[in-house]
Amino acid sequence: MDAVDPSPLRRFVVAKRSITSIFDQLLDFVKDASAFVDAVWRSDNLGQVASEEQSLDMQSCATKLATIKEVLVRRHMKVAFFGRTSNGKSTVINAMLRDRVLPSGIGHTTNCFLSVVGTDSEEAHLTTEASNERRSITTVNQLAHALHMDPTLDSGSLVQVFWPKSHCALLRDDLVLMDSPGTDVTLELDSWIDRFCLDADVFVLVGNAESTLMNTEKLFFHKVSERISKPNIFILHNRWDASVTEPEYIEEVRKQHLDRCVSFLVEELKVVSLDEAAGRIFFISAKEVLNYRMQRAQGMPETGETGGALAEGFQERLREFQNFERTFEEFISQSAVKTKFEQHTVRAWQISEAVKAVMDAINIASAERKICCLEEREEQRDRLDFVRGQINRLSASIKERIKTLTDDAAAKVATAISDQIRSLPVLVDEFRADFSPTLETLELYKSKLLQHVEERMVGSLAHRCSVSILRDVRDAQRHMIDSVRPLLSLAVQEQLSVPSASFELTYDLELTALCADFRENIEFQFSLGWTSLVTRFIGANNAKRALSDAGQQEGSGFKDQMMVSIATGLVSVTSRASMTVLIIGGVVWRSVGWRLIALSLSLYGLLYLYEKLTWTNASQERALKRQFTEHAARCLRAIIPVTSSACSQQVYKELNSTFSRLTQRVDLSDAELEGNIRQLSFSIQRLENIQRRSKAFRNRATELETQLEAFSLQYLQEH
Repeated sequence: MDAVDPSPLRRFVVAKRSITSIFDQLLDFVKDASAFVDAVWRSDNLGQVASEEQSLDMQSCATKLATIKEVLVRRHMKVAFFGRTSNGKSTVINAMLRDRVLPSGIGHTTNCFLSVVGTDSEEAHLTTEASNERRSITTVNQLAHALHMDPTLDSGSLVQVFWPKSHCALLRDDLVLMDSPGTDVTLELDSWIDRFCLDADVFVLVGNAESTLMNTEKLFFHKVSERISKPNIFILHNRWDASVTEPEYIEEVRKQHLDRCVSFLVEELKVVSLDEAAGRIFFISAKEVLNYRMQRAQGMPETGETGGALAEGFQERLREFQNFERTFEEFISQSAVKTKFEQHTVRAWQISEAVKAVMDAINIASAERKICCLEEREEQRDRLDFVRGQINRLSASIKERIKTLTDDAAAKVATAISDQIRSLPVLVDEFRADFSPTLETLELYKSKLLQHVEERMVGSLAHRCSVSILRDVRDAQRHMIDSVRPLLSLAVQEQLSVPSASFELTYDLELTALCADFRENIEFQFSLGWTSLVTRFIGANNAKRALSDAGQQEGSGFKDQMMVSIATGLVSVTSRASMTVLIIGGVVWRSVGWRLIALSLSLYGLLYLYEKLTWTNASQERALKRQFTEHAARCLRAIIPVTSSACSQQVYKELNSTFSRLTQRVDLSDAELEGNIRQLSFSIQRLENIQRRSKAFRNRATELETQLEAFSLQYLQEH
């Protein structure tokens, strides 16, 4: 007879489990999103893709969700029972729990607020606000004794009674039932409401069917209505079993109670409409129901001190109580789900929308930044291709110009040296120094002469060649710099400067080394002497050889060679005056005879004497200068190619080193461009990854919103 359908309270349990699961997912999601936004904000070289404000907003969302999650874990349905002392509040709770959990009876039994909470433990216990100590209780008497023996408890204290869920099905569904002292025992109603009533989903006013609603009860609920907008209130007229003593007045009394309660709910409190008010008022006998249920649970006969199931009107009162329970459970499950979870659902939706807004902003910012990076990378690649192509073309052009300048330098130096060789007699003749035929003086004289000639020649070469060559070199260097400058980055251009003027063209004639084999011959030599004649006819080298070897070599081979040399010499001088003199002498000899010969010998002797007397130091100096000029000219002609090539190599090295330094600068710019391109490519990849992740986060937020919407449709919206 007492069988009921599965409890509607399960709706709250399932809804709580569902919303908790959604919040678990949402919290994990927001934490991941917060870490993502923070990482993006702290990323270098990505621009302003995310801001610190967005990162802080995400952290704030995560903190709020963590707080809400903790609140959800503690959320439960709460029903608060109020009424005057001994109206049967504790008995009603025991009847609903189907066991004697709270002490009840005649008199002031509940001296503080008692909150009955289900526990998974098999041992019942209680805790107080003053201490977290768990006091074990096994019977109602122990509980009553514990409450009355605690001097710290008063009407404003809260005691939590943890009752095993396995002993009471009603407590398995996150339902908390709170008993209270009588509203007529204290004037601290405001503090009661603030401390214990603001989170209550349903208020049950337990009245006495043998009396009407009292002002103390009305005053309390007026105060509740002031603090809570339209509180959910049920009114129970307990001890309705007493009405059986006057059956003729039952309906009349019932109507009186009903009218007064409806007026109280509708007109005074204005918490329900007139049509709804009757469904909030019930006439019960809690003690009968409790006894009946306990006897039935123990398998005892359904009779009691008042007749139990056989008492007059009991079945009707039992159905009324069951109707109250069913209505109460349906109402509190719907009301609690809405009041406990609606605001949190809205807040979760707002947080999800905030996350979506942040992800949309990051996605847009990263897309814009990606476009900028792509354009910049394309510009850098075009710039790199341009620089490489330009430097290749420029290298060929500059190498050709360097070759032209080096060839011009070699030609100028060669021409200048040739001109200096032609003017060598003048340079030598200009030399003035003390001259003496002694060995020491001659060596000093020759060294000074070599130094004078070399200094004059080098100075003349520098005057004729260096100015124009250096001007060409400077022009070429400036041309290189001006050509290369557009290929360099701004940072490298700032380091670029005009080459210093330290380059000077050097001319290493090494005249001392060249003329090291010079041997002067300043001994007196008669112009018509044997040595002079031999030298004149066969040359200086052959004459020296002939004269030095004549006394040592014999044989027809040498004589034949001498004859051939003499004949060759004679032939070579046939056009000269000496041949003419010999011919004239032969004719004179035939025509005049020995007088002419004697005269010739006298003249020969006088000429010898004249030359001997005029062979002074000055003559010797002139002979040395003449010999030195001839020897130096031969040596200088031999080194013209070497010297001109050395000068051209100097020009080549200077220009080539300048261009090499410039190409190194270009290589630095190339490396910088390549580095920029790599960095931009890396940034583009990171931005694409940020876009993908921001889209994934946004999609995940949409999925969670879908779950929130489904939860709202199933549990929060009225059907």
